[in-house]
Amino acid sequence: MTVADRSQQELWVCHLGTVAYRDALAIQEHIRTRRQADELPDTLLLLEHPPVYTRGRRSGAEDLPLGEDLYRAKGIDVLATDRGGRLTYHGPGQLVGYPIMAIDDVHRYLRTMEDAIVAALAEEGITARSRHEEGIDYTGVWVQDRKIASIGVHVSRGIATHGFAVNVENDLDPFSWVIACGLPEVRMTSIAAERKRADPRAADYDSAALGATGADCLTRLACMRRRMAFRFCEAHGRRQRLVSPQRLGIDTTNAARRAAERAPIRTISSPPAQPVLA
Repeated sequence: MTVADRSQQELWVCHLGTVAYRDALAIQEHIRTRRQADELPDTLLLLEHPPVYTRGRRSGAEDLPLGEDLYRAKGIDVLATDRGGRLTYHGPGQLVGYPIMAIDDVHRYLRTMEDAIVAALAEEGITARSRHEEGIDYTGVWVQDRKIASIGVHVSRGIATHGFAVNVENDLDPFSWVIACGLPEVRMTSIAAERKRADPRAADYDSAALGATGADCLTRLACMRRRMAFRFCEAHGRRQRLVSPQRLGIDTTNAARRAAERAPIRTISSPPAQPVLA
């Protein structure tokens, strides 16, 4: 089967574990280059990040009202990136997905991504929705008036990078220390918070109650990762194929050294591209 055939039928999914944000940028650039050269089919990376605030192209200094030094003193890095949208937070317990895909309609791609997240959350017993019709800053997925997932992408030569972040069981406090998503009054939530809201006496996690099976679903994050991979592939009409980092040409053994060697990211120069909101 050729790469073109695989891109029509399969979507490769790779679980990367915890990856520093700088390393994730380099990995995406590597896969995007190979995707643009038709050396790889469309690919979805699933991972977590250490604590970091990322600033999209529409983010300004006002989104970090306490100053970058204070956030770094709290152990949270601050990085600028080439995705569209405003500022958001990533941290342990949050599921991050980076699809590196060929797309021809950005808005349809965003709505498909929202639909996949909504479907995965429904399996967790959470009723969520898109609010994109309310304006650019409302892109993402919401539970009533609470935001549970953020989306921001970047398109270069027809290939999209960046993607989505679903709050699963991460600390929500760091969102309250900034102007998240460009919305001063935004209330962030998570799967853990919504389950607690629904039943304060509920156990932290019960995979049997959610209908989950298998050794890959022993934690809430692992369960949501499995659900999200399936629903994302389903939304795009693709068959999921799990692949290793090595199959994608990703060297995971020297990530810390590479991160130390790279200069802090402040501005990013890239080919003519289309940033899209978060």
